[in-house]
Amino acid sequence: MGGIFTVKLVLDPYMQRHLSLPEIAHATAGYGFDGIELSPRPDFLDWWVMPRATSQRVSDFKKALRANNTELTTLQPMYRWASPIEEERLAAMRYWRRAIEIASEMECKVMVSEFGRGTSPERSSGLPPGVATPETCEAAFWRSMDDLVPQLERAGITLSLEPHPEDWVETFHPAIDIIRSIGSDAVKMSYIVPHTFFYGEDMAAMLREAADILVHIRVADTYDHRKSSELRYIVNPPGSKVRVHQHLDIGQGEIDWKLFFDTLAEIRFDGILSSCVFAWEDRAEASTRFMLETMRHELRQRDLL
Repeated sequence: MGGIFTVKLVLDPYMQRHLSLPEIAHATAGYGFDGIELSPRPDFLDWWVMPRATSQRVSDFKKALRANNTELTTLQPMYRWASPIEEERLAAMRYWRRAIEIASEMECKVMVSEFGRGTSPERSSGLPPGVATPETCEAAFWRSMDDLVPQLERAGITLSLEPHPEDWVETFHPAIDIIRSIGSDAVKMSYIVPHTFFYGEDMAAMLREAADILVHIRVADTYDHRKSSELRYIVNPPGSKVRVHQHLDIGQGEIDWKLFFDTLAEIRFDGILSSCVFAWEDRAEASTRFMLETMRHELRQRDLL
């Protein structure tokens, strides 16, 4: 980090997912974002399966990006690369190779993904009991890294990894140590603000620790699920081991936003900030415009834009 600060403000258009890819390009530019963060969708990179991005679809999307003077800033593949079932992992590797080709075709330099297969009921669905453990998933993950990292390096693409609720790595530690242990400049770290209360106790300390490898942050508010009691979120039956969180507009939850933006200024963050709100499809345009305006204001207040 350092030098001239070039924070990019991008949109995850999940709430606009009914739009075609060319329409997404037009809408994103119209809002005023710098680019698009494309999370999984059935007509491009879908969940868990071979990419659906046909050559015609890629060509049409690229033309729309150029016509609207915007870009595909990040692309999110989601494949079972940490599966302890080798056949499943090898299929994920095939899908990853195609996803990297698509990113290169789209001139997208950052891919974002999660650690993958975990031991929760959600992520271990379909596996024999006891097969998915943190150790077996980690072993599969390292086999996948051996294959993928050289491909990413050759393609000049950065992979930004996030720990995620339900994955075999859910918390900031050990995620940051694993990312550093990969030992490649092609693999960096994402921080997902609405997952803060899963990650650890101290948001500012985590952002500071990751500063030299932090290239991507998803921005949305959420509630602190740790407060009060297990009944802060009502699930049935009480005490169920579920991972519950929201992606709300800034100010609607319990994230300390002054601390967040002050810490970005302290570490002189110069990566990608993604507006990643899912909760308000009935007011998607107002929510999206509010998020961009608020992020811009906070960054400009701190000379980061």
